[in-house]
Amino acid sequence: MTRHYTAHAAVRAEPDAAGRTVLTTLRSDGPYALRATPEAVYLVGAAAGPLGGDELHLDLDVAAGATLAVRSVASTLLLPGDGESRTYVRAVVGPGAHLDLAPEPTVAAAGCDHRAVTDVTLAGDATLRWREELVLGRHGETAGRYTGRVDVTLDGRPLLRHELRLPDRVLHTSGAVLGDARCTGSLLLVGPGLAKEACAADGLAVMPLAGPGVLVTALAPDSATLHRRLGRGEETACGTPTGGRGTR
Repeated sequence: MTRHYTAHAAVRAEPDAAGRTVLTTLRSDGPYALRATPEAVYLVGAAAGPLGGDELHLDLDVAAGATLAVRSVASTLLLPGDGESRTYVRAVVGPGAHLDLAPEPTVAAAGCDHRAVTDVTLAGDATLRWREELVLGRHGETAGRYTGRVDVTLDGRPLLRHELRLPDRVLHTSGAVLGDARCTGSLLLVGPGLAKEACAADGLAVMPLAGPGVLVTALAPDSATLHRRLGRGEETACGTPTGGRGTR
């Protein structure tokens, strides 16, 4: 009988008496091993996957006035298995707090069947940088099935409702979805001073939201090109050079 992981990892960041951010919760579980460094909390893969049938949860709580950056040490490889694999990320960002999440790319290997669900709740003056990159298959292989859903609420009101469905190659390689792109990614920025006008370039779109936010989306033939395009989109959205990976 195949054993599936059901894991629940969590991070909570709070300001101390001097106003410095401290981690009051750092709980690893299953494939999610969390490691704190001076600049960020890193996700370290303690096991392969997720595999089909696994269900992984990650909770991120950033208390009022705190700042949290989340990174990963390597790409996440979505693998086939017995059933659908699922990842759930829940983030709550308090007043005057900032969350910056930018992991390494996720790779949808051949035969995988994965659902990623993200739920972000922001206080009215919270700020956010949320970057995700998806690679459709390893070198020379066809990607499996992938569905990604992102819901962001700001000050009790919907800011973004976004879903990407890639049920099979015939559909997602159509001109109406991804065409011949093998990589897709997005960057959500929430806060003051962001671009107010939409713009588009080769494989890139920068779209202001109905609120203090901008959604950058990009398509590319490879991961390196995707990374550069998202970096250019971030520079456009912020109006300042970021070197392709802002830390705001």
